[in-house]
Formats: sequence, structure tokens, C-alpha cells
Amino acid sequence: MTPLIHVVEDDTDHRLALCDLLEAAGFRAEGFAGGSAAMAAEARPDLVITDLRMPGMDGHAVLSAALERDPDCPVIMISGHGDLPQAVQAMRAGAEDFLEKPYDGMHLVTVIERALRGRAARAEIGRLQDSMTRTEGGGLLGQSAAMTTLRDRIAALAPTEIDIVVTGETGTGKELVARALHAASPRAAGPFVAVNCAALPETLFEIECFGHVAGAFPGAQDKPGKLEAASGGTLMLDEVEAMPAALQPKLLRALQERSVERLGENRLRPLDLRIIATSKTDLRSLTLDGTFRADLFYRLAGAEIAVEPLRALGDDILLLFSHYAGLAAARYGRPLPEIDYALKQSLLRRPWPGNVRELKALAERFALGLDMPEGPAAAPAEAESLADRVAAFEAREIRLTLERCRGNTERAARSLGMARRTLNDKISRYGIRV
Repeated sequence: MTPLIHVVEDDTDHRLALCDLLEAAGFRAEGFAGGSAAMAAEARPDLVITDLRMPGMDGHAVLSAALERDPDCPVIMISGHGDLPQAVQAMRAGAEDFLEKPYDGMHLVTVIERALRGRAARAEIGRLQDSMTRTEGGGLLGQSAAMTTLRDRIAALAPTEIDIVVTGETGTGKELVARALHAASPRAAGPFVAVNCAALPETLFEIECFGHVAGAFPGAQDKPGKLEAASGGTLMLDEVEAMPAALQPKLLRALQERSVERLGENRLRPLDLRIIATSKTDLRSLTLDGTFRADLFYRLAGAEIAVEPLRALGDDILLLFSHYAGLAAARYGRPLPEIDYALKQSLLRRPWPGNVRELKALAERFALGLDMPEGPAAAPAEAESLADRVAAFEAREIRLTLERCRGNTERAARSLGMARRTLNDKISRYGIRV
């Protein structure tokens, strides 16, 4: 429904002109000559614009009454007197913004749109708070194009039986996406089993994934592996790019045949499962240098989902921060501090190398009233020379290649097509930790 805006202004000409401007911008507008009439109106507005100095109820009284009636209603105050102390008082009392006459009409529309987006975001938090508390699903909350696309992608793929690869930087919520796919699938009543391919030692990987029978080794009892445990549900292979090369063909065979042979026995046990693999690097590129088997990749990647980094989500950063701060405040039994304008700007400028995981930790510190460390400032692109941008790209590619090669500089040098000594020089120059 088109948002309704109440305009409280005792100047008739200005009130009518402002209503015309708002309706031309696509809003519904209703004008009132005084605050009392506005507060007595039957229709509840989505936003209020009020003059500061009026007979009877002034702008401060309108602000107070509007917030008492609807604490989440944005109020924009307008004054022709340029009174800075009044503006500060209004903002502290909860006004969304304070504009001085004469103001730019397009700027006012921008302020209104921003305020309404913020209100919609807070409403979404309220609607989803209970379910988010149960599932810690804050990573799928948001109104940005990236989050909308991600939810649509999940909704389209979840009902299918195809295996999926989910890629994204560390801390972007790849496991959350995997759980959402499972929860929205016909397998939701079945188990969701996660295997951390990076944390499981190679010597134990086969036993943990494929299981074993009694007598397979001294003291062994019958034990199903992770693949069997996930039968009827979903198996998540977390950080699949770290899977030991020697085990990749064994997993490939199990997935192709949808059956598993436990250690110590010679019969196949059927599997009924769906695979969701997550990776913080592009698996397709890993197949080019032989780090990851191409045939295993194509078996896993029936479809692919890319999760955007937090820094690409715009105002969703504020929504997620508010969500996690609210959860933390409730958990510790503390009132949620105000997220003021300065903090909002700081959050939007932060580069978030740790993504949602970093944001969650920062939100908890905020809810507890602790000092929040400043993040590294994101340098504006125009401040960097071409040489700086080339160096940054080269350092990033070297880091990713070293990560794919698990720190093996000889393999990394071959993959990058340079001498090992040259690579070592660049590692030293860029301060890269191997």
C-alpha cells in the first residue's frame, strides 16, 4: 500500500505545496493546520512531517504525541528559523531528521524514502524475531537486491533434489543458506548432517564419512559414517575445498553410486541423501590447477549459489546489526542502547572482512556497553593509483592461490606461472602470511 504521510503546517500555502510535492513523488499526503487535528485523525500515518513553530501544539509537542501513539513512526521536523539548539533537541527526542526552510524538495523526498525503508526494516525484524531467535537466521534477513536474490534462489532450488555448491567469503552465512535449503526441501523432516572438511584429519576422514564395522581395526564396533547418518536428509560438506586429494575419488564414487562401503566390509549400503557443499573459494577455479577434481566438482555443482559479502548489502548492515544487538540485549537482560547516526555511518563505512560473524561479535559488544574497536577504513577508489590497485589485485590473487595450495609455495608458484623465488619476494613485499 502507498505510504500515508501527515503534513502538519499552519502556513496554508506551504502545506498545500508540500502535499502536492509528496503526491507527485508517489505518496499519499494529508495536510493539517495544527497538531491537535493531526493527532485526532482516524488514519494512522506511516510518517509525519511537522513545522517547528506553530500556535497551540508546536513541533516538539507533535513529535512527542506522534511517538507516543506509534513509537516507530518517523517524524521529520521543518523550521524556517535555523535554530540549531532546537534541531539538536528534536533529534535527541527521536526526530528522524531536521530540515531548514527553504529546503530542496528532492532532498526531502530522499529523507522520506530513507525513513520509510528504515521503518520497513524494523517491521521485518519484528515479524521475524521469534523465528530468527530460534534459528539464528539473521544472515537471511534484509531488503537489499542481493538478499532478495539469495532468498529467491533458495526458494527455487530447495524443492529440487539436485546437489548444490554454496560459495562465499568466510562469515557470510553459507551454513545458514545450507540449512535454509534443507528446511524448505521435502527432506526437512530428515537429518541435517554437517562435515567440516577442513577440521577433520585425513587419517580419520574415511572412517568418519564412510563408517566402519566391528573388527575393522582393534576395538572397532559397528558405526555408520556421516553419509549414512544423513540418509533421508541432507549432508553438508563444509569447506569442501579443503578435502584431501586422496579422498576425493572415494567421495565421488559414493555420490555417483549413491551407496557407501563401510571400512572392513565388502557390501554396499544404499544412500538417500542430498549434498550441499560450501566453499570460501571458487571451486571451478580450483579445478584448473588440479587442486580439486573437476569430475567431483561437476557432481556436486548441480546448481550454484553465491553469497554476497556483508559490505555489498548496504543498509541491510544496519538491519542485521540491530537484530543481533537486540538478541544480545535480550539474552543478557540489558536495555538496547540507541544506535545513533554516528554509529550507523561508521557501520556503513566498515569493510567487514569477517562479514556477518564480525558484525555479530561487534553487536554483542555494543549491547553490553563495551568499547567497539574501529574497523580498518575502506579507502576510496579515487585515492588509489593504478599501481596501488594492481598491487592489491596481485596480493589478493597470491593469497587465494596460497590458500588453495595450503601454503605450498612451490605449487602456488607453478599455478601462478612464476618462479618460486619471485613468489617468495612478492610474499615478503606484501607481508603475506603463509
